[in-house]
Amino acid sequence: MTIAQALRDAAERLSKTSDTARLDAELLMAHALHVSRSDMLLQHMDGEEPADFRSLIARRAAREPVAYIMGYTEFYGRCFDVGPGVLIPRDDSEILVDTALGIAPKDARVLDMGTGSGALVVTFLAERPAALGIGLDVSAQVVRIAQRNAHSLGVSDRLGLLQRDWGRPGWNYNLPLFDLILCNPPYVEDDAELEPDVRQFEPSEALFAGADGMDDYRIIIPQLGNILKADGKAILEIGHRQAEMVADLAAKEGFSAELKHDLGGRPRCLILSRTNVEQ
Repeated sequence: MTIAQALRDAAERLSKTSDTARLDAELLMAHALHVSRSDMLLQHMDGEEPADFRSLIARRAAREPVAYIMGYTEFYGRCFDVGPGVLIPRDDSEILVDTALGIAPKDARVLDMGTGSGALVVTFLAERPAALGIGLDVSAQVVRIAQRNAHSLGVSDRLGLLQRDWGRPGWNYNLPLFDLILCNPPYVEDDAELEPDVRQFEPSEALFAGADGMDDYRIIIPQLGNILKADGKAILEIGHRQAEMVADLAAKEGFSAELKHDLGGRPRCLILSRTNVEQ
């Protein structure tokens, strides 16, 4: 079977479970061929179907995310390793990087809380060669993957990665004050309806945060003042219905909140600034 025929068959099979069936098939085919998707479409469509392609399609038909099958995904134009236990970076989260680049000093010291793959802090450091960063995650396995991404993307000399749990006393021991804090915490309600791709495969500890999805904000926001410079900013990703609740919580801790929307027009993150900074 040619690659073109195999792609048609795979897309038809995946259409039962995926809204992006053709794209999924093309990404997995390119992965099996060890070429880029564009090169495959331009140069390889008459070639022979690779031997392992159907096994990849079977995994996707069982709802395993494409990023886990391939072992990597793209974020902000860069390739990040991912795997089971690591939340897959979403394009929607790129607004946090855009926002950070617009407000932080070029030599910023940045903290990424719950770094996961390292997508946020690694991207920021790659875009700001004079900046320094620290990334924290509760999982040693996840920290190792973030370290791998930092190394492959050339920022490991400016990024420290630590296994820390912000829910435990002493998690911020020996940390400096930061110009910028980035955080994409768990914020999904425990009973939220999620696609099987997410609920069955992605790490629950990086997704769920209590009945209203606010548990981690209640832990994080009261502690920001201990690690943020007086004129520093914190950028928190939020669920699309949480802006007011998170802003109210921030206000009680002495922070103002500015809402940013993602490219789809959905509320995506809040910029927190101290309300009592002395001039």
